[in-house]
Amino acid sequence: MAYELKTKQTDNSVIEFIEAVDSPKKREDAYQLLDIFTETAGFEAKMWGPSIIGFGSYHYKYASGHEGDAPLVGFSPRKAKISLYFAPGESKREELLKEFGKHTNGKACVYINKVADIDVEVLKKLIQESITFLQKTYPAQ
Repeated sequence: MAYELKTKQTDNSVIEFIEAVDSPKKREDAYQLLDIFTETAGFEAKMWGPSIIGFGSYHYKYASGHEGDAPLVGFSPRKAKISLYFAPGESKREELLKEFGKHTNGKACVYINKVADIDVEVLKKLIQESITFLQKTYPAQ
């Protein structure tokens, strides 16, 4: 049995998803992030699974044989915090995060409370580095 990826690109509306976010402040931040990511990534926003707003996509294949598609970068305005998705393994991320502002670090994501806590210019660099890294690491077939 093949491993089935939970997070697939869907045709659901990004705007409808953001409009359904409970907190008005989180909604406002989500729209701000939508603008920053769209402009910086140069890709249209798409829903990935029920709650991730992703930009662009790449196909990965691990030595284990596990493969799939994932967004190059993305974010999700979750109840507790906003998750920002960047390339796992991208080497400049640690350096950039030192100047990023208030955040916590996960394996594949960086969590923030609100856009006001972070340096938007650093966010743009994180997005660009992530995309460059993934496009080099997983070139389109």
